Amino acid sequence: MREDETLKVAIAETSVIIRSGLALVLKHVQGFKILPIEVISPESLLDCIRIHKPGVLIINPTFPVPFDVRKLKEETREFNMKCIALLCSVSDSALLKNYDDSFSLYDEPKILEGKLNKLLNVSEEIVTAGGQDILSVREKEIVTCVVKGMTNKEIADALFLSAHTVITHRRNIARKLQIHSPAGLTIYAIINKLIELQDIKEYL
Repeated sequence: MREDETLKVAIAETSVIIRSGLALVLKHVQGFKILPIEVISPESLLDCIRIHKPGVLIINPTFPVPFDVRKLKEETREFNMKCIALLCSVSDSALLKNYDDSFSLYDEPKILEGKLNKLLNVSEEIVTAGGQDILSVREKEIVTCVVKGMTNKEIADALFLSAHTVITHRRNIARKLQIHSPAGLTIYAIINKLIELQDIKEYL
């Protein structure tokens, strides 16, 4: 799987203003390269999911009437799609119990970014030292795997993650460290004692 893998996010909302606005916000969410897919009617929703196989569905629970998300999940369970309720008004909590999470129209984009990270198993735990961000435990594990020459698929298999999650972690690592090459990560790993030099030689 390529480093520039795209996360497809379907947006099911009848209002073109809300739908298009959310699509624009999603394109600027950090840590993901998102392709928004706009769904304008309940009739086209299932076809959209089967054709595009989005990783995430953001849907108004009243699309246009109380929507049976439980049934939708059963019909599309092969895609392992996460469902986020888009709240445009006060909603009955009973309507939200089958969603993976919810997002209010009035929330900041950072809130949505955090929910995507959480749903897609991207670790947000960051250890700080000297007032500067350093890598999480999971990110250190991925750095070690990269230095050993493992591919994204091999890392995903070894750490029981999806390839998409590995790629997202690697983007976050590059952003935090401002290191964009395996050679640079190797130097970082040695200096910070994430790996011993003799361990690297085994993979050269």
